[in-house]
Amino acid sequence: MSLTVFLAVLAAALLHAGWNALVRVGASRAGTMMVLSGVQGVIGLVVVTAQPVPAAPVWPWIAASGVIHTAYKLFLTLAYEHGDLGRVYPLARGTAPMITLVAGALWLGEAVRPTEAVGILLLGSGILLLARGVWTSGESRRMLPFAVGAACATAGYTLVDGHGARLAVSSTQFVGWLFVIDGLIFAAAMFALRGRAAVPPAGRVWLAGGIGAAASYGSYAVAVWAMTLAPIALVAAIRETSILFAVLIGWLVLRERMSPAKALSVLMIAAGVALTRL
Repeated sequence: MSLTVFLAVLAAALLHAGWNALVRVGASRAGTMMVLSGVQGVIGLVVVTAQPVPAAPVWPWIAASGVIHTAYKLFLTLAYEHGDLGRVYPLARGTAPMITLVAGALWLGEAVRPTEAVGILLLGSGILLLARGVWTSGESRRMLPFAVGAACATAGYTLVDGHGARLAVSSTQFVGWLFVIDGLIFAAAMFALRGRAAVPPAGRVWLAGGIGAAASYGSYAVAVWAMTLAPIALVAAIRETSILFAVLIGWLVLRERMSPAKALSVLMIAAGVALTRL
């Protein structure tokens, strides 16, 4: 992985943590996510007008990605309705790199060096340590199945999108169509679950959702581009430094408590990222 790709993925991680914070602090998590997904779809539609129509072999990957991204957003929204950013986000992202590493090696033939594998495992361990408070601090455990579901969806779309983007004309083409399809599926799912209440009234929710959509789209476009140039598992692992950014946002902006255990987990995350660069 080149230094340029590495820095780009770090920037994408910061954007990812930022839009999650917007969803978490919003008055309506579901409403913010609905706006975010819809605006992503509009951005994607604008982008694909300048791209050729994907070839037939690419469409199954786009469709599968749209379904998995919708599942990810639904799980994440439900998790944030029961937990804080500093707990839900690490748990939702924590196991994904390890799932991606194993699945990528087994099914996609991704070659990951021993030092990179150790880095990914250390990174995942640090994130899990950070999330342990759900068991020790009396926090709501109702977030757990939703956060774990989001983690599984993260691993799934990472593998699908990394492979699909390599089949497409460009990562720009793939990501654009992905968010068009995802926007349609997510809107249909939300209307099925909540009816007309799925569309929030005009106000700050729309502003937060719009800003979040731009950050989310930019973050994922960079990540998928990076997956076409570097091993999927390695890109996925470095993206998980968004945990560090999320913890800092929670501590400095949302005034969440910073315990010694959190500090230790952040050091483990930093060490894991360093090992992936050796």
